[in-house]
Amino acid sequence: MVKRIVANIKTDDLSKGNLFYQDILELEVLMDHGWIKTLGTDEEAKVQISFAEQGGNNTEVPDLSIEVDNVDEVYHKMKAAGFKITYEMTNEDWGVRRFFVKDPFGKVVNVLSHQ
Repeated sequence: MVKRIVANIKTDDLSKGNLFYQDILELEVLMDHGWIKTLGTDEEAKVQISFAEQGGNNTEVPDLSIEVDNVDEVYHKMKAAGFKITYEMTNEDWGVRRFFVKDPFGKVVNVLSHQ
């Protein structure tokens, strides 16, 4: 039985994601061995993996999806920090409010809240 799934992003600079993932998304350092740093929360979540032909409404398939409490607040923080929004804030027909943003590693991140 699967207990968890971890996303791994290759980088040559572990600190590159600090502003995006730690400061804005408020993830905590769970492990840091110098060559790998794992961020997260102590909140329990369902194990999920998605496979998609497109990202909904004919958008690109995002590399990661991150559900947050307040998507509008995160959106404004991402814009203020200068991160590139690739899909503007949208209320989707399937009950989420979301936007896509490029992280410091070039990954497309779907940031969302359920409505």
